[in-house]
Amino acid sequence: MKIQDLSPAIGSRKKRKRVGRGPGSGHGKTACRGHKGQKARSGGGVPPGFEGGQMPIQRRLPKRGFTNPFKKKYELINLKDLNVFEPNTKIDVEFLTIHGLIKNVKDGIKLLGEGEISKPLVLKVNKASKSAILKIEAAGGTVEII
Repeated sequence: MKIQDLSPAIGSRKKRKRVGRGPGSGHGKTACRGHKGQKARSGGGVPPGFEGGQMPIQRRLPKRGFTNPFKKKYELINLKDLNVFEPNTKIDVEFLTIHGLIKNVKDGIKLLGEGEISKPLVLKVNKASKSAILKIEAAGGTVEII
């Protein structure tokens, strides 16, 4: 088999529908919009959530609570995830990103105490739970809050 003999699997590539290109195309004249009416006009259609004049569901349902727009969102790391590193490793944001334990740092990193740790590690995180700090220090490591 040669590279020029390769082709995509049958049915994996589909041409987009080109409408309004004459009667021979099969999608000419009304361009698949039907005859007249609101949806046939340019800019026509109803906004999302419109229910034909009936009171929309998002206005019928009661609203409760409050969402704080200033809430901090932390990327979470558990102690059980850190057992793979060598003793006395300096672990910070860049280190965790490089090793794939976190994808994107939102407002920082929070260390949680789930699991056990047996190696002394040096951690620099934005927040840490009390149980996580106790377990790290019991293993001979340190936690620095930045």
